Amino acid sequence: MKSNCRARGPRVTRRTLLRAAGISLALPLLESLAPRVHGAESKSPRRMVFICGCLGLHAPDFFPKQAGQDYELSPYLQELSDFRRDFTVFSGLSHPDVGGGHPSEASFLTAAPHANSPSFRNTISIDQLIAEQHGAATRHPFLALATDNGSLSWTRNGVQIPAHKDPAQLFRKLFITGTPEEVQMQSRLLAEGRSVLDSVKAETQSLERQVSSQDRQRLDQYFSAVRAVEVRLQNAAAWESKPKPQVSAEPPGPLPPVNDVIGRANMMYDLIHLALQTDSTRLVTLSLDQVGAVPPIPGVTDAYHQLSHHGQEPTKIAQLRLIELAHMRAFASLLKKLKTTDEASTSLLDNTMVLFGSNMGNASSHDTHNLPILLAGGGFRHGQHIAHRGESNQPLANLYVTMLQRFGMETDHFGSSTGTTAGLEAA
Repeated sequence: MKSNCRARGPRVTRRTLLRAAGISLALPLLESLAPRVHGAESKSPRRMVFICGCLGLHAPDFFPKQAGQDYELSPYLQELSDFRRDFTVFSGLSHPDVGGGHPSEASFLTAAPHANSPSFRNTISIDQLIAEQHGAATRHPFLALATDNGSLSWTRNGVQIPAHKDPAQLFRKLFITGTPEEVQMQSRLLAEGRSVLDSVKAETQSLERQVSSQDRQRLDQYFSAVRAVEVRLQNAAAWESKPKPQVSAEPPGPLPPVNDVIGRANMMYDLIHLALQTDSTRLVTLSLDQVGAVPPIPGVTDAYHQLSHHGQEPTKIAQLRLIELAHMRAFASLLKKLKTTDEASTSLLDNTMVLFGSNMGNASSHDTHNLPILLAGGGFRHGQHIAHRGESNQPLANLYVTMLQRFGMETDHFGSSTGTTAGLEAA
């Protein structure tokens, strides 16, 4: 049965949704639909993404040897060479008094001290501080994501916020609404290889006739991204339904499960891009943590966690390098998606601060000093290595204060901060 609304075409507003049975597909911000104030278009919103690889990064392969603008890209940063002018790499940053080991993950976005103490009580994470004031601007005030374990997000009362770990469920949360029967129907169609775009085809065609040629290109780009995510989800579901090969040999003993750490990361990156592009949220945290798993990467035969405790053994470092290089390539794919997504006269990356790093500087010894930290996008003057040398590191929270101010928060303090980050300026 055709509704009168569909016969007239979708109501065109900046927050236009394409709707059908069980579908509510948010659109990217389109110039044709942007409100104007005294003839000027409204500014694109600021966004933040925080990504933590909780098993660290091998420091000699991550940190450049030179500081300043003319530094030579390290082996890991070479994977990001196409975006050299879009990011700044930092050395000599840490959270004072956090303590060593895996518990420091809890303090990555809070800077709360003594994370390894039995009496530890966490504080609010930076994303939740922003969400308290600005979260109502989007359908989802924030997204707390993880590929395996807990999230990086903590409430003001020090309670960890549960993470979304299933890309398929996250896709449904972002784009599929309706009655339980309608949601079940759309999930079944996805499993059969159908696209949610099929359900909103009439609305899509009508909308494309009402926007500019530049916005039509932006819509084509967005719909292609939606379809790419669907294909990933469908492929993953297909493998889950296929039986594993049968062997007659006795098992050699319990082994850690094989887990596609890079595949999971890529699926989350795809969904982060879509969530930001549709302005479904402006705050995302992602924990990349695969303790006890052997990634299906050629040349890797040992568990990821075991390799992070390499003890300077060359063979372990060589395997660890393969995993971490793959992580850097996956991160580069996210930067590419953000960089090539137009938004008004800029790119989605220009309007999104993306922090990538780890809570451990040397995972082999559980050391939490000299954390590997990289900040991309967000409208800063990038292309440099800001090196903080000396016996005591600069607080990582100083960078958080700089990011908070760039977001529009009127604050000069967060966690253990002592000021802002010197040398990082707006473009």
